[in-house]
Amino acid sequence: MKKHIDIDLSRQRLRLYQGRKLLREYAVSTAEKGPGEKNGSYQTPRGRHKIRAKIGRDAPVGAVFVSRRATGEIYSKDLRERYPGRDWILTRILWLSGLEPGKNRLRDVDTMRRYIYLHGTPAETQLGAPGSHGCVRMANPDIVELFELVEAGTEVNIHE
Repeated sequence: MKKHIDIDLSRQRLRLYQGRKLLREYAVSTAEKGPGEKNGSYQTPRGRHKIRAKIGRDAPVGAVFVSRRATGEIYSKDLRERYPGRDWILTRILWLSGLEPGKNRLRDVDTMRRYIYLHGTPAETQLGAPGSHGCVRMANPDIVELFELVEAGTEVNIHE
């Protein structure tokens, strides 16, 4: 049976299923500006997606990513103070691609071109409440575990 991910925006929860069997459940943080699909909206896109790419397989926990590349930095309080405005993408990236043309794929609603990810976040990030710039933030241990449990192509449904 195939695995799939369900992300409930209203509950700020991510659930991993194999068929109908719940395998894991995690607290997440989605967009502070709520749901939405438009490019530049800083909102989390709804609908059916798939994991397009898995990035950071061998990166250490806390590894900092910019433009999907590890910078060689490990997140720390000192680094946070040096770059106070940075949107921290840490540890692992699961890059999403929309599956619904006109809703979350192609033109000005393309999830992949918006660089929407499931990714790790600093430990001080409040999970269970909206706060991201559109991505789905997860605790670093949780994204490491999820990364190992899913494959590229795994379907992801995001809903309210």
